[in-house]
Amino acid sequence: MSNKLLLFDIDGTLIDTGQAGTRALDRAFLHLFGIRDAFKGIRMAGKTDIQIIRECLRIHGIPDSIDEINGMVRMYIDLLTEEIENPWRSVMAGVVDLLETLKADGRPMGLLTGNIEEGARIKLNALGLNRYFPAGAFGSDHEDRDMLLPIAVERFSALGINIPPEQCIVIGDTPRDVRCARVHGASCIAVSTGSYNREALMEAGADLVLESLENREACLGFMSAGL
Repeated sequence: MSNKLLLFDIDGTLIDTGQAGTRALDRAFLHLFGIRDAFKGIRMAGKTDIQIIRECLRIHGIPDSIDEINGMVRMYIDLLTEEIENPWRSVMAGVVDLLETLKADGRPMGLLTGNIEEGARIKLNALGLNRYFPAGAFGSDHEDRDMLLPIAVERFSALGINIPPEQCIVIGDTPRDVRCARVHGASCIAVSTGSYNREALMEAGADLVLESLENREACLGFMSAGL
């Protein structure tokens, strides 16, 4: 068993949903509050779903109460199951080959994502990737992404995989992914397959920045360092 826990972001790192999440959020907001294109202009990359919903409610002068947020989440999930069935969704280049190699090597892999758990599983299931990730931490666990890594560590500990935060590697595509690793002493591989370029990810402090996960040798080399 590897002494490194690999924690993957979803959107922009593993998959492209074809904007399914944004469309589902916009439709939910329109249905509940009568406001069209409510999320236009909100930069979502790296934020948790709850954080994004709360920001949108505040922008439009709607109380960001638990009831309003929970209502949005329920409607969003219902609509996401529809929106994910679109012809633009795809798995990012190199992802399946990398995950298959890591699985064959017995590397523990999990999720660290701002998606609420049900939304994360809907997205990954649609693209055939759920089977690689038995556990993780999600935006439904905590609104602050920086608090998620210890939750993932605890979940894997419950599965008998005891790896401390500083032995984790976060794989993501935004400076927020980098930061949520750094605050707990973990490492980070960043890929410029999302909305941030190489320079921004390097400036954020990523240990390794790649154009995509197609660079399997660089990924595996970094993940194996110190084993």
